Amino acid sequence: MKSRVLALLLGMAGVATGAQAQEEFVVSYDGFYDRLKVVEKGEFEFARVNFYLVDIASLAPCQLKSGKIVTETSEQPLNYTQDAQLLLPFSEKLDKDKAVIVAKPLNAQHDCQIKFQIESEYFTTAHLTRQRLYQLHHEFDGLLSDLSGFFVSKLMGFLLPQQKGVKVTFASEPNLSAPGVSCDKLVCHFEVMDDWENDAARFNTLSEVVSVTPWIAK
Repeated sequence: MKSRVLALLLGMAGVATGAQAQEEFVVSYDGFYDRLKVVEKGEFEFARVNFYLVDIASLAPCQLKSGKIVTETSEQPLNYTQDAQLLLPFSEKLDKDKAVIVAKPLNAQHDCQIKFQIESEYFTTAHLTRQRLYQLHHEFDGLLSDLSGFFVSKLMGFLLPQQKGVKVTFASEPNLSAPGVSCDKLVCHFEVMDDWENDAARFNTLSEVVSVTPWIAK
């Protein structure tokens, strides 16, 4: 149930593919703006909510041929990465002007949808200390709570997914072994403890951090 609630909180604006989904993907900007505003208003050094275009069936990236952001009076290019991450501006004007995102998948057979992902930004191997992981864990928790809004976080908090810590994906096997850390090939789960808050002890690895996301309990 909690994993379904998480999917609802992060993805409720991401299935607006429309009738021409195989030729182009069209979705309103306002759902992105609402989530970007939560991040802008919060005090998050590392935690972000990012947006990806993925295939509905396989969840593989819907690599893009082109894209644009359109209003009734203007048009501008849509910035994106090779992994189909949409690099959207935080713009009150685009929100007020009822902007829409128009993206053309490279593979016209893809049926695409938006994937919202809470993850870190600017978090590198140099930050891999207990103290920083504690900070990031609580930033993730705060961001998830803020995104959920008052009704769920205050009145139905028991439905929110429970975080055990953070999940770190590395570029190569990190060879880490420590209490509270479990690794499987490139992915390590860090069970964040309260006494990590002021603990500057470093997890020593030469492997580069690729991504950090919340570790959600099943």
